[in-house]
Amino acid sequence: MAVIIEDDEDIRELISVILNQSGFDVHTAKNGAQGVEAVRATKPAIVTLDLGLPDIDGFEVARRIRLFSDAYIIMLTGRADEMDTLLGLETGADDYLTKPFRPRELRARISAMMRRPRIAADASPVPLMESAEVVALPVPASGPLVDSADRDVVSGPHSHNGLVFDSADRTAMVDGNELELTRSEFDLLHALVDSGKQVRTKSDLVRRLRGEEYDVGSFISDSDERTIEVHMANLRRKMGDNPRDPRWIKTVRGVGYRLVH
Repeated sequence: MAVIIEDDEDIRELISVILNQSGFDVHTAKNGAQGVEAVRATKPAIVTLDLGLPDIDGFEVARRIRLFSDAYIIMLTGRADEMDTLLGLETGADDYLTKPFRPRELRARISAMMRRPRIAADASPVPLMESAEVVALPVPASGPLVDSADRDVVSGPHSHNGLVFDSADRTAMVDGNELELTRSEFDLLHALVDSGKQVRTKSDLVRRLRGEEYDVGSFISDSDERTIEVHMANLRRKMGDNPRDPRWIKTVRGVGYRLVH
């Protein structure tokens, strides 16, 4: 099941075709209020959300949806400003795609999200998505790196510098205070905890969010890596971590991230 929240009829029809071809039953809404109610009624696996809606902006719609739904949200908008991207991901979106977009790119991004495990216990089976054409890109070679296939997976509670991380019940606490993390933020923190002192490249973290255990040569764009940077900035802010004097997450310039030890 999918819900499209979009006021432009032509774009709404295009997205409907893409999602129908990918195996989804589709419900559409022309404004934010209708969209929230459609998500509440249909319990979709995926929501596409326009920012410039006639009644409520997309940021507020995402906040309202997150109060009761763990659906994957991908924001589709003509706004390309960095602050809009930051706010969109902060309000609970899983991905952010600017208009005009290519149908193949939208299918690929939705397919990547659907490969990730869902938290909701009552999540319905997801349809098989159409694969996008892939191009292999090189991974930076500097520093001790770890690929997703080589990490030591952390299970159960793990404590580090006042951070208590539990992958089993998907909770993270800092100095006794539980963090309110999005799915993407939690998964990125999990990846860093898994890797210990080893560096995770941005490309590897993109694959982690896509649910790819191995580097299968899938295309990773500058926008994908920028999304990792935005998620990391949000994660640091929620943890109270200073990038200039980090307690938990250290940036390895030009490569990626690792835990501070």
